[in-house]
Amino acid sequence: MRSIVLLTLISLVALMVACSESFTDSRDGRSYDIVQIGSQTWMAENLNYEVEGSACPEGGNRNCSRYGRLYTWDVARTICPEGWHLPDSADFEQLIANVGGAEVAGYALKSTSGWFKKGNGSDDFGFNALPAGYRLGSGKFDGIGGYAHIWSAVETPEGLAYYMLLDFSIKAAKLSAFGKDEARSVRCVK
Repeated sequence: MRSIVLLTLISLVALMVACSESFTDSRDGRSYDIVQIGSQTWMAENLNYEVEGSACPEGGNRNCSRYGRLYTWDVARTICPEGWHLPDSADFEQLIANVGGAEVAGYALKSTSGWFKKGNGSDDFGFNALPAGYRLGSGKFDGIGGYAHIWSAVETPEGLAYYMLLDFSIKAAKLSAFGKDEARSVRCVK
């Protein structure tokens, strides 16, 4: 009985240590939680590195600390810190497979709070996806509280760019594509 209790305690401590891992971006000293999902290491927060062309969700600096910044695709392709990269389609496909498949991945990756209309997720893997919304090419913000759009490094043959979509109203995750001049969230992976 003691060995079972001891193993349980060791497992809990290991889980707490794994959940508390972080990475510090040497460019600005900002620290990000990170999470291991399968063989991938993901930032467990949206990137919040300020550069020209980036914006806070809804245009207010108060939202950057919670949601990170939004980037156009051209900026997103070059914004990840050294040793990290913008995920490509294969990275997202592996992530989705590792959390149970496309039909449940949205629910498993979404944070447990912050999504409207009971759209919260279970955050089973510590990915903590937040609904930062997006900024249209016209400069109008939309979708905060309802959607997480995370850029992919891959463009479509039609000149659009892919991103992973998490939606408050569904449990699935999927890749979708929109214009590169729109600003969306970035999660770096290695």
